[in-house]
Amino acid sequence: MWAASPAFRRQLVLLRSLLPSPDPSSVAGFPPSCPSCSSFLRVRANHAMAASAGTVYEADAEAVVRRITPPLDRARHKGQAGKVAVIGGCREYTGAPYFAAISALKVGADLSHVFCTKDAATVIKSYSPELIVHPILEESYSVRDDERASVSSKILTEVAKWMERFDCIVVGPGLGRDLFLLDCVSNIMRHARQANIPTVVDGDGLFLVTNSLSLVEGNPLAILTPNVYEYKRLVQKVLNCDVDEETASEQLITLCQKIGDVTIMQKGKSDVISDGKTVTQVSTFGSPRRCGGQGDILSGSVAVFASWAQHFVLTNEQPTEKRVNPMTLGCIAGSLLLRKAASYAFEKNKRSTVTSDIIEFLGKSLEDICPAEH
Repeated sequence: MWAASPAFRRQLVLLRSLLPSPDPSSVAGFPPSCPSCSSFLRVRANHAMAASAGTVYEADAEAVVRRITPPLDRARHKGQAGKVAVIGGCREYTGAPYFAAISALKVGADLSHVFCTKDAATVIKSYSPELIVHPILEESYSVRDDERASVSSKILTEVAKWMERFDCIVVGPGLGRDLFLLDCVSNIMRHARQANIPTVVDGDGLFLVTNSLSLVEGNPLAILTPNVYEYKRLVQKVLNCDVDEETASEQLITLCQKIGDVTIMQKGKSDVISDGKTVTQVSTFGSPRRCGGQGDILSGSVAVFASWAQHFVLTNEQPTEKRVNPMTLGCIAGSLLLRKAASYAFEKNKRSTVTSDIIEFLGKSLEDICPAEH
């Protein structure tokens, strides 16, 4: 029975390890006055009994956020809270990479970079002086055929100078679908993989990956964040079938397994997350306003939380076989934070809510869950 598999048991044990240390007066490590904690135990137990049927269990997302968010420490220096890079931005799309990169800063990363085309760079720089913008990517129209190999090599060399500094990269926001540009970004993704850099793939990055699955196959540090249409294309490409709502969780697990080791966050009314072993969801209500750009906020937020989660897991001295998947934790935390911020923004702005309004509430949302002085 899958529910009794070693992989599933490890996930349950590791999720327990993310929760606060037991108090003698509490039940199973939770204070009696904490209804959300007891409900988490209930949902988890139900999942254990019915996991073979593909049950999806609700994550105790607030507990995850509290556990993996590093405390603010006066002894820390610039960069220790995270360095994130967004690979995207072309002459047509400049908002998406900005939203992803600035969201990473608002969540708590110390430094946020954008690698984009020259045409996009000045525009993105004008949005905020907080971002470090690198105008090094090129599109087909600006490169002669006989120069493509040398230009592609030059771009990779330039990005590689920075890669080892990053804790996570986000590939896809505002990338566009220019074939030469996509080829250059493919090389960057391969280099990031060799350097063991966690990689969040969103937007046009998912278009690239769907048509070049080898870029993420067997990469446990890859996170794919498809919306309903991107997920449909991914399922059709990998599983050669349509999305089946009746067996959605089993299909998601199979998709992760077929690609190999990746974590997928299927965005929707509830964000459903799987690494091919377990299926978790975050269903906290956010906002009925579906303005464009929220996926970019999510990708930047997930990048920061995934890097924090990886550091948390690696520094907690657990045996390798007992470590929880930090990419899954990053997805859980990022999903919750976006939903809370969207809720605050909608409460204030109603129908006029736009992406920038949501970004402004990321800090308050994190503070509500995890006060800075903790």
